[in-house]
Amino acid sequence: MSARERPISEILVGTRHRKAFGDIAGLETTATKPAGFPKVKGLQDYNNKIIEFAHANTNAAFDFVQKLSGVKSPSAFLELSTNHARKQFETLTEQTKQLAKLAQKATLATAEPLKTGVAEAFNT
Repeated sequence: MSARERPISEILVGTRHRKAFGDIAGLETTATKPAGFPKVKGLQDYNNKIIEFAHANTNAAFDFVQKLSGVKSPSAFLELSTNHARKQFETLTEQTKQLAKLAQKATLATAEPLKTGVAEAFNT
């Protein structure tokens, strides 16, 4: 069956596309881990979390499109859309909290050596 004969939902949500996205996300995760830079661990953690969230949000979008392809009535469409929007809002709220915690942790870890250095400079 050619791509023109397949339903759009099959094209958009096919497992090949999910696997390809997973492979790309894996490469990006690996690329954000430079060796020998322990001071940038907080930044690496933050970037890895963003990639993880992008992967999860993309999967949620694929699932939503797949479910949309089975909608038969406007009321079912409205219910599905409302539920998806609510779940995504909750997910994004939680993701924002997690990113804020990581940013705070990275900021504190970065500021600690500076604070120690300034204290040592004034104590000598």
